[in-house]
Amino acid sequence: MLQRLYEWMMDKAAHAHAERWLLLFSFIESSFFPIPPHPLLGLMCLARPDRAIRYGMICTLASVLGGLFGYAIGYFAYETIGVSLLKALGLWDTFPAAACYLREFGAEIILIKGATPIPFKLLTLTAGFIQMPLFDFIWSSVLSRAFQFMLVGILFWKFGAPIKAFIDKYLAWVSAGFIIIVVGGFVAFSMLAGGGSKASDKCSGVTTMEQVFQRT
Repeated sequence: MLQRLYEWMMDKAAHAHAERWLLLFSFIESSFFPIPPHPLLGLMCLARPDRAIRYGMICTLASVLGGLFGYAIGYFAYETIGVSLLKALGLWDTFPAAACYLREFGAEIILIKGATPIPFKLLTLTAGFIQMPLFDFIWSSVLSRAFQFMLVGILFWKFGAPIKAFIDKYLAWVSAGFIIIVVGGFVAFSMLAGGGSKASDKCSGVTTMEQVFQRT
């Protein structure tokens, strides 16, 4: 079953319209879609290693544009759309802490956490809600997303054949590892304070938006 699914996705990744699907998934994942574009990006890079950097650029651009859409939802439609969206995605409980950290650290959080498995959509919606300076949001999003997606593109462009051979041989282990990473991203946000600094301590216990605004 897993092997057939892998072969089917490899076939779709080499499809003539694969880039459009990659652009779409990268865009919507940054604002409201729960599934990240990484599996499709990886498979497309496996199918066409010569285009891996191009695919990484598509992912980066679409993800930043999707992030701006998520920012707009948080900024203009938090009450009507944002709240329901956060609850549907299971991110509602972590939203106050995200808002606190973004207010404390700003672009630093986008740079560091946006390049990790932590759901980027949580950061984009929160940034819009707290009205983070748009310029700071854009440049930090570009850098964090480029680091993540372009790294994949460069690695596959440089080492595409050995990587594909490894995945073909250890498909089940690779799939299990990816699932662990994605799930770990959602869990990791609850440990965002980890460093133990004073600023982190300010936000580690925040559970309501009232607490967030009391700290300004």
